[in-house]
Amino acid sequence: MVLRERLRSAGHTDARRRSRVITLVLIAIGGALGAPVRYEIAQLVHVPKDGFPWATFWTNLSGALVLGFFVTLMVERFPTSRYPRMFFAVGFLGAYTTFSTMAVETDLLAKNGHAATGAVYLGGSVVAGLVVCFAGILLARAVSRIGAS
Repeated sequence: MVLRERLRSAGHTDARRRSRVITLVLIAIGGALGAPVRYEIAQLVHVPKDGFPWATFWTNLSGALVLGFFVTLMVERFPTSRYPRMFFAVGFLGAYTTFSTMAVETDLLAKNGHAATGAVYLGGSVVAGLVVCFAGILLARAVSRIGAS
């Protein structure tokens, strides 16, 4: 009896370990794809020195919108599908959006005498990010209702 329980436990541990490895690989691949997309957007949007950091602002907002939409759709319509969330929400969108760049840009604006611009950027990013994330949630629910009817 004890041996049988240990064997079952070992199999469960192997499955858990395999699941963790798959999750880490998916996050890494998603991140490897999301970071260059963010970089390319930053190259397209010109930001003057000490100007409003539009590239990061728009990238973070688009990521918040898509995150709200995607996670809501996955959790409400496909609750058992964990791997797509790890790949796209954690990996791709985690690398695509960037809190650390926003923090550095805000700090640099303040240090360079543009504290008001930095405050508007930081506050605007948080407020607008929450608004568009909520819009993504509502959009996903509307799409789910259309698909269900």
